[in-house]
Amino acid sequence: MTTTSATSSNSLSSLLNTLTANSTGSSSTSGSSSTGSSTGSTGSSSSGGSSSSGSAGSGILSASGIGSGLDVSSIVTALVNARKAASQNQIDTRTTQTNNLLTGLSSLNSALGGIQTALATLNSVNTFNSYNATLTTSGGSSSIGTATTLSSAHPGTYTIAVSQLATAQKRTSDPVATGTAVGQGTLSITIGSNTMNVAVSATNTLADIATSINSSSSNPGVTATIVNGVNGQQLVLSSSKTGVANGFSVSANATSSSGLQALATKLDTAGSNEAQDAKLTIDGIDVTSASNAVSGKMDGVTLNLTGTGTNTLTVAQDNTTATNAIQGLVDAYNSYVTTVSSLSSYDKSTGAAGVLLGDSTLTSVQRGIASVLSGAVKGNSIGTLANLGITRNADGTLALDTTKLASAFQSNAAAVKDLFTGTNGYGTKLNSTIGAYTATGGIIPSRMDSLNNTLTQLSQQQTALNARMATYQKQLQSQYTALDTLMSSLNNTSSYLTTALEQLNNSNSSKN
Repeated sequence: MTTTSATSSNSLSSLLNTLTANSTGSSSTSGSSSTGSSTGSTGSSSSGGSSSSGSAGSGILSASGIGSGLDVSSIVTALVNARKAASQNQIDTRTTQTNNLLTGLSSLNSALGGIQTALATLNSVNTFNSYNATLTTSGGSSSIGTATTLSSAHPGTYTIAVSQLATAQKRTSDPVATGTAVGQGTLSITIGSNTMNVAVSATNTLADIATSINSSSSNPGVTATIVNGVNGQQLVLSSSKTGVANGFSVSANATSSSGLQALATKLDTAGSNEAQDAKLTIDGIDVTSASNAVSGKMDGVTLNLTGTGTNTLTVAQDNTTATNAIQGLVDAYNSYVTTVSSLSSYDKSTGAAGVLLGDSTLTSVQRGIASVLSGAVKGNSIGTLANLGITRNADGTLALDTTKLASAFQSNAAAVKDLFTGTNGYGTKLNSTIGAYTATGGIIPSRMDSLNNTLTQLSQQQTALNARMATYQKQLQSQYTALDTLMSSLNNTSSYLTTALEQLNNSNSSKN
């Protein structure tokens, strides 16, 4: 018994020394622990070392773990997300709020811009100064043409009698056998103070001369045409414009051949197609015009003459353009009302609210526009929109009574115009009120610029947060990878100790 006890004591001491040495080795690598145990033990211990090595190799592996079973990737991700959550939520919330405000202000700005576009049409010089001009036959006469008007026209009735239409000058040469040369020299064609000199060679035909005339950069306003008649070629020279002032003269210089001089003389001889001005009377007043488009003879009226005779010209104000412009303003305002209703809406059942609900800018806009439209235009005989036929519906939109508007135009067209475009008119005041919000540097663009700057700052904050979290993730990855390595080593050591103790117990049992 004493011998056995001594033997056991010595064996335990030896085993503990071996375990201590192997434990130190296991802190470096599990492989060396297994090898050490194999080397430092008896055959039974060697068997235990082999078991320890196998246990290390069969550890649970994770995506990032070395062998401890520790899910490093999931742990690191969770810790990074936890650290990032508060700051990320703040950035996301502010970004969403800012984008929503931008969207809402942009919609409001567009709606106000629609009203301004309608106001621009109302303020156009032609809107309230549009006229119809009609020519009607009288005394069995045929139509003399048509008439158009400008904003400078004046309502009235006039008698237009046309005795002569404006025509262009046209001259024709004598026939010449096709391909025959005319003769050399210089042919000169003059209209007013402008002269074109055409050099003609000894071999040039009428066709060659026509080409030179039409292609000359100094052509004063004539067109040359070749007509191949039964007696040969003939040159037809025509003024490009009607009227006496646009008639031409033709000559050949002194050194020109007799053939070219004869051509010039023929083309310079008056015929049956001479230039003449249009002749007419307007309410008995004699008028002439080089063109059949007679303009500048009556304020704002152009007569497009096509025949002679006597017609009655009636110039009357056309309220169609103005009516359409007023309807356009009503439509634009209604679109604005719809937009504002959506931006400031609130659903009690769902709690959903418009992006500009309670917004000070929207409230200010509504108050400013309502103030303009609810007032009266001082000094105007119509006074209010309601008197003109524009009334408010229950939903805040406007409605236009075109019959009442037409009556107002008929009674006092000038008052209708002043109601919108006068110094105190609705259009003038409304445009000024809205402009304070929409103009460059105005309230809405300034707020939108500020919000865009906020988005830029939030983007920079996001970039900085991502950079900090990337650094933090690297630190955690390094720390938990080291922990995973240590735990794997400790697992291997634990496995070895368990096996060694089992061997020790087995050894003691066998000796007993």
